[in-house]
Amino acid sequence: MSKSNIVFSTDPDFNNQNTNSIEQKNSSKQDLRVHLDRRKGGKIVTLIRGFNGSNKDLIELCSAMKRKFSIGGSVKEGTILLQGNIREKVIEFLKLSGHNAKPSGG
Repeated sequence: MSKSNIVFSTDPDFNNQNTNSIEQKNSSKQDLRVHLDRRKGGKIVTLIRGFNGSNKDLIELCSAMKRKFSIGGSVKEGTILLQGNIREKVIEFLKLSGHNAKPSGG
């Protein structure tokens, strides 16, 4: 079943904020590691690992970065792969989004 945003309640003091705060806690304050990897043909790929959350949230984060930096990328096995050496830009973007991001590797 699809998740609906409509909530019915007979309580006049009902506040719908409680359900939204749980979802925000899961997607924010992630401890992420940003790696660089060299693939076939000498292509450099930026990898983002350590995301704990749903696959849907991971795909949304990847899509936001792809739009922001106008690059290609994908999500595979819980890791975000972005084309090119954009580690510093990614770390800055993730920190502004409320995540803890650190460079990792060489």
